[in-house]
Amino acid sequence: MTLSFACTKDESALIAKAVDRAMKLADEMGLDYPRMDCHMDLTACHANGNPLDFARLVDADDFNFSHDVLGIRRHIDRNTGKLLDCFSPRFSQR
Repeated sequence: MTLSFACTKDESALIAKAVDRAMKLADEMGLDYPRMDCHMDLTACHANGNPLDFARLVDADDFNFSHDVLGIRRHIDRNTGKLLDCFSPRFSQR
């Protein structure tokens, strides 16, 4: 299976907003989370079996936003883009 990073132009713009917000939160929390890693984690999750509702995610409160972004960071298989350990983002598409 090939890892996909396919997304639409609109999704890409929302991913960029989510990454900007994640970088601000990571800095405030003292976490080392490189921008490229965050961008790739969110895109890979979305494109490989767990589509995210980025519009809702970027508007979420800090607690729920960080649950999803940091949960994806912790539970994503970077070889497949699949989420492990039964982790389920709150802002998955319905």
